[in-house]
Amino acid sequence: MSLSWQRAIKDFRTYLRLEKSLSENSIEAYSNDVLKLESYFASQDIMPASVSYQDLKDFLLWFADSNENARTQSRVISGIRAFFRFLLIEGEINENPATLIESPRIGLKLPEILSVEEIDRIIAAIDLSKPEGHRNKAIIETLYSCGLRVSELVNLRITDIHPGEGFVKITGKGNKQRLVPIGNKALKEIENYKHIRNRLPVIIDQNIVFLNRRGKRLTRAMIFTIIKDLTAKAGIRKTISPHTFRHSFATHLIEGGADLRAVQEMLGHESILTTEIYTHIDRSFLRDTLLMFHPRA
Repeated sequence: MSLSWQRAIKDFRTYLRLEKSLSENSIEAYSNDVLKLESYFASQDIMPASVSYQDLKDFLLWFADSNENARTQSRVISGIRAFFRFLLIEGEINENPATLIESPRIGLKLPEILSVEEIDRIIAAIDLSKPEGHRNKAIIETLYSCGLRVSELVNLRITDIHPGEGFVKITGKGNKQRLVPIGNKALKEIENYKHIRNRLPVIIDQNIVFLNRRGKRLTRAMIFTIIKDLTAKAGIRKTISPHTFRHSFATHLIEGGADLRAVQEMLGHESILTTEIYTHIDRSFLRDTLLMFHPRA
């Protein structure tokens, strides 16, 4: 009996969780990509093991009709490739129909960054008279000091912070761990916040650094909300997210002359190519370099 879509997707999720050690967010993203396939092929009564290269091409043409964004198309193709690689590994198919599928060309998208002055303005907008003020200040300082992903921030544990050595232990994508230096400013703000944290009526997540007023770890959505509100108060019109502080962290390090490999290690990038995008960001920095060093400038 041919493997059903429902069973295939369920097994695929288990594979991503147990064998690839992906985060729940990544698992959801891949699953959603395959669910799009299921909805398309269900009406044609085509099971996963029966999908051909031509079927996939037809699906992608159909999908591109209502989704012109090249990044969205590329995202879905990535999920489809992973799904059919899984089916091949499991012996459900003999040939991978997604092997020859090409992703659309995507231009280099430079991430938004903040200047040091803008970061200072955001921190100055925090109302320290409110119970959450010192927590929010510690959050911003930690994001910028360590270049963390938002998932890494909300899961940061007290026992991961080693102030004597000046490092934090971060558990990143795929449960991979790395040591990241943390500045004295961030350590000081975390220490200030801990005095207030310890006065919470109830603490559910004892070892988690950043908590809400009910003593539970903050959600990713709450971090986005905090930053959106502070950005508005600071009068900054850029589209800012928690990831913007990670981009700013990397950009400011590289502009200051930091070694690309060291920045790669701190960010937890598997490939140096991912880190290299930060060498393309600050056009004024590049122009200043040209004017200073080029003989014809």
